[in-house]
Amino acid sequence: MSHGDVSRRRFFFFGSLLAGAVPAAGFGSVPSLRALGYKPYYDKLNVAAIGCGGQGAADLNDAARTENIVALCDVDLNRSAATLKRYEKVPLYRDFRVMLDKEGKNIDACTIAIPDFMHAAVALACMQRGKHVYVEKPLTRTPWEARQLLEAAAKYKVATQMGNQGFSHECHRVAAEIVWSGAIGDVTEAHISTTPGTHPTGLKEPPPEEAVPQGLNWEAWLGSAPMRPYSSWYVPYNWRGFYDFGTGQIGNWATHTAGPVHHALQLGAPSSMECVSIEGKSAITFPDRATIRLDFPARGGMPAVKVFYHDSTRPTDPDAYRVPGMENETILPPPDNLADKGRPTRQGRGGGPGGFPGQRPPGERMGAGGPGVKVFGAGRGGGPVPGVLSGNGAVFIGTKGIMATCNRGEGLWLLPSVRWKEYVLPPQLLTRSPGHMLDWVRASKGGDPSCSDFSIAVPYAEWLALAGIAFRVPGKLDWDSKTMRFTNSAEANKYVKPVFRQGWELKV
Repeated sequence: MSHGDVSRRRFFFFGSLLAGAVPAAGFGSVPSLRALGYKPYYDKLNVAAIGCGGQGAADLNDAARTENIVALCDVDLNRSAATLKRYEKVPLYRDFRVMLDKEGKNIDACTIAIPDFMHAAVALACMQRGKHVYVEKPLTRTPWEARQLLEAAAKYKVATQMGNQGFSHECHRVAAEIVWSGAIGDVTEAHISTTPGTHPTGLKEPPPEEAVPQGLNWEAWLGSAPMRPYSSWYVPYNWRGFYDFGTGQIGNWATHTAGPVHHALQLGAPSSMECVSIEGKSAITFPDRATIRLDFPARGGMPAVKVFYHDSTRPTDPDAYRVPGMENETILPPPDNLADKGRPTRQGRGGGPGGFPGQRPPGERMGAGGPGVKVFGAGRGGGPVPGVLSGNGAVFIGTKGIMATCNRGEGLWLLPSVRWKEYVLPPQLLTRSPGHMLDWVRASKGGDPSCSDFSIAVPYAEWLALAGIAFRVPGKLDWDSKTMRFTNSAEANKYVKPVFRQGWELKV
């Protein structure tokens, strides 16, 4: 099969999975379908926000631009204080279950931006009540939870979206179109990189116990996780470094940088994965840095591909990836660089001007958690080094050329730079996004499924979660996606599904 055939066959990816099933005027125009929770496009959705600080505030504000905000829920009044003040007339709850019970008739859809380990429990509760859900990346902490959400979305017939905003960016879609055009030939190898995070890594013992601050409901924050003493090392941001709560830099950044690779190469489930290097291994937190290899079988007209994930890579690390033949080239492109090709940039929220910041002096490095959040790690290690993949981005190694993308897929180019300068972009095959939140809003009113609808996002979230298991269990791990089990490791199978606190078990 030619690459052109692959392109045509894959054309539907962001298009019309429900083509022919959706009335021309939208679901909301048909009385019998209004009962399913769909509305006419001109009606506003009634949205509830679960998680109102940090990224939750960003998602809430995005939804508020076009829709009604009717309820808020957060267990941490300190983290969400600024948002709650802005929406002080909106009912506030400390328990999402209470909110759904009391406000359920008024709620059409929910944004969910809370620690990774609670995504599945909260999203499932919302879907079971017929609420459309926008769930922040990386969707779930484990592959089993991701599969549960896929089944729930189909069963309860709700619109869904994972909050990986790069999927809505113009550069992300052009990258896929370039690969499908055959410009770089068959891609048999790809490399994904993330910068070091600002959360704890490599810990050998649990963090020290502290008094629970006023304004935080610690038991509610723990939710489905086993009870443990409070520590400011967990809340409000650094939970992402702990295996019990987060997904490390996989969930923080790889869920973005791997997006163009997943989409363009149409990746499904890997057949195996293995940690090929690691520093600072821990039983509690993610390591200081590591490299994971995942092998994906042939897909349609695309050959088998090996994907390397370089976690927390600095340009000076000895195992940082050196791109063959590109010793004098800057590897990652600047964001939003399609203007060079006369193509206007269309993007979801975020994705504005970027770059690669240098290392901050000790005490001045700010984590993504914002002011007042403990910062961990040794920093990013300076700016880019020619020929070396470092920072947040990805490289595609093809039989006819090399392509690189940066950040959430917000910039792309061919290497060497002289080839990009002369390159003419292929014809557009994919639909373009109105914006990541608007894409979900449209789907929630009966339009086409969103670009990160769970039918698309779950297979992606599953293999990212599997990469996280490879940090914990040494050796090559053979994966059977159908049975959701490793065929050669009882130890690895322990991490496929969470251990829930009593009363929090999930059932679709």
